Amino acid sequence: MTAPVFEVRQGSSPVILGFPHTGTDVPVEIWERLNDNGRILADTDWHIHRLYDGLIADATTVRATFHRYVIDANRDPNGSSLYPGQNTTGLIPETDFDGKAIWKAGAEPTEADIAARRAAYHAPYHAALAAEIARVKSIHGIAVLYDCHSIRANIPFLFDGRLPDFNIGTDMGRTCAAKIEAAATDIAGASGFTSILNGRFKGGWTTRHYGQPQTGVHAIQMELAQATHLTTEVPPFAYDTAKAEALRIPLKSILSRIEQIALDLIR
Repeated sequence: MTAPVFEVRQGSSPVILGFPHTGTDVPVEIWERLNDNGRILADTDWHIHRLYDGLIADATTVRATFHRYVIDANRDPNGSSLYPGQNTTGLIPETDFDGKAIWKAGAEPTEADIAARRAAYHAPYHAALAAEIARVKSIHGIAVLYDCHSIRANIPFLFDGRLPDFNIGTDMGRTCAAKIEAAATDIAGASGFTSILNGRFKGGWTTRHYGQPQTGVHAIQMELAQATHLTTEVPPFAYDTAKAEALRIPLKSILSRIEQIALDLIR
């Protein structure tokens, strides 16, 4: 029996949590094509669904179970770059975030692979996400997609220096109401953690695609530096409970405030 490519937990809150990059499932036929470096799965958003678990009562969650090396659920299905002119990874990554090859020589994904995986993984995940956005909006007249991400704090191939702890993306304010953006930035800024709005990460394809505040659908991306909740940013990428509990405090405040703003916008 084929494993499901996504998991959905339905709730009645106007807030939906998206998890496109926490999955680690790689079908054996794809796993056999990854080289030793690729099999580390270093670019996973490690433990993010655990970090957010229970922070907001009755939130809907939509989580991809497949790894981003299978296909990246947060990239434009047509293959367009999120950040033209900057180092990044594509719809099916050719390298890891350090610019190192992840596929065995001669086993790199082909155009046929891209088409097949887009149909088998990317499209079903987004169909599920779109269905939940529509369902939540039908209940409230509004839906807020909060897309949950993490990344190593130091990746010279992608950015200079150390990444701030909280990286909030709204595509320069286009994807959500100003009050939602302000709530996230204000709480993050007062949390004792470092933060930035629309810095290196301005929101991925998911945020940009679904965030249409004029239609009642708002989207915001939170990219967390993994140093905030992992023991180390190298294998085995262990979850640090003490760090995570400290981080969960401002995250809970952000989500609670966003939920309240959404409910106020309904009235």
